[in-house]
Amino acid sequence: MKAVFLDYTGTMVKEDEPYTRELLSYFISHSEVKDPEEAMGLVWGMIKEIELKCFGDGFIGKDEMVERILSRCRAEYGLSGDMEYMHDIWRRTWIYAPLYEDVKPFFTRASCPIYVVTNDDLKYIKQSLEIKDLHPAGIVAAEMVRACKPHGEIFRKALETAGVEPGEAVHIGDSVSSDVEPARAAGISPILIDRTGKAGAADCRVIQSLDELFSE
Repeated sequence: MKAVFLDYTGTMVKEDEPYTRELLSYFISHSEVKDPEEAMGLVWGMIKEIELKCFGDGFIGKDEMVERILSRCRAEYGLSGDMEYMHDIWRRTWIYAPLYEDVKPFFTRASCPIYVVTNDDLKYIKQSLEIKDLHPAGIVAAEMVRACKPHGEIFRKALETAGVEPGEAVHIGDSVSSDVEPARAAGISPILIDRTGKAGAADCRVIQSLDELFSE
C-alpha cells in the first residue's frame, strides 16, 4: 500500500458539533419543521441530491449549494430569519468542526502518505487543517475536477495526485454511496468507518475507529 485517501466530513471531523447544533436549533425555530431529526434529514437529502448532479457544467461550490438549500427551504418549509447568519454558521462547520479523537494519532502512525479527498471547498479545508495542525500529503477537493463524490473524477484525481495505481491505495470514508461504491468502481480498496456500529453488514472492511487499522 502506497497511499491512504481519507474522507473529511463524518470521517475526520464530527457532524454532531456545536455549530451544527446551533444551525439546527435556528432552523427549527424559524421554519415549519419542528423535529430536529426531520430537519437534519431534509437538509442532508438536499445536499446528496445536489452532489449527485454536481459535475461538469453543473458543478457548484459549497457556498452556492448552501444558498440553493436555504432558498428551497424558504419556499417549501417556510424558513425565515437571517439567511446570512445561517450561511455563516454553516461555513463555520466546515472550518471549525472538531476532529474525532483517533484522527491525529492516525496521521502520526500511518506509514503511507495520507490524502484528504473531500466534496468541501479547498479554501475551507485548508483553513480547517491549518487550525487543527494537520498536514496531509495532499488535498483533493471536488472543485479541482468540477465533480463531487460519488462521481469518479475525484478518485481518479486522487490517484493522479498521489502518483499511485488503484491497487496501491485504500479509501476510508463513512458513506457507502459516496465513499465505498465509487472508490471500488475506481479500483481502490474501500474501508467503511462506522463509528456508531449501526451500518450493518457491508461488502467491504468495516471499522469503528481508525485505531483498528494498527491492531493487526
